[in-house]
Amino acid sequence: MINYHPSIEILTDYAAGSLHLVHSLSVSTHLEHCHECKQQIRKLEMIGSHLFDQVKTESRQLGNLKDSFFKNLDEQPVQKNVDTNPNQEKRNNQWGGYNIPSSLRQFITKGYDDLTWLRLSPSFKIAMLYSEEGGAQISLTRVKAGAHMPTHTHTGDEITLVLEGAFSDESGVYRQGDFINRDVSHKHKPVVTKDAECICLTVLDAPIEFTGWFTRILNPIIRRYHPHSHV
Repeated sequence: MINYHPSIEILTDYAAGSLHLVHSLSVSTHLEHCHECKQQIRKLEMIGSHLFDQVKTESRQLGNLKDSFFKNLDEQPVQKNVDTNPNQEKRNNQWGGYNIPSSLRQFITKGYDDLTWLRLSPSFKIAMLYSEEGGAQISLTRVKAGAHMPTHTHTGDEITLVLEGAFSDESGVYRQGDFINRDVSHKHKPVVTKDAECICLTVLDAPIEFTGWFTRILNPIIRRYHPHSHV
């Protein structure tokens, strides 16, 4: 069961086509796991189309349009059992026992094991998928079962989407499909459950900062591979 989802603001921007491309990728990947957000997107697209059809002139107040939008969203019924095709999972490509989300296949053409991984510790490594010059970075993190990432803070916004396995931190437990949004106010130490390794998609607007006495030596390496640090 998925317990953590993108905010309504993020979903609204996604439905409107105004969400940044790297953030849209994380939402698209979440939607492959989440029926609830799929339905929410459909509601937003339908309501948005209906509302903008009613806009006759540019003089209409934006605030009134926004109020009307969210009023209609609350009133819109939610349909259940959105995905009725039992073969959906079978259509996913499988490599190394894992299902690669279709939204990531432009970056992962074979499987997770064939990516170029940067090992930061015996149990923790990352693979860069895409870096936007002077901007955000899309990467995968891979942590062994029962291990943990070093305690770290954020110097910008971070989106984490659990692709495989599960982990926990001071705020909760996160499983496959969960969408977690962190900002500069967060400091945490993710710990992977003991039953399986954890692979996550991460979108970082700026590098993370390790805070441990020994792990601080990793910060220059992290900054070196993040495009935001080169500006």
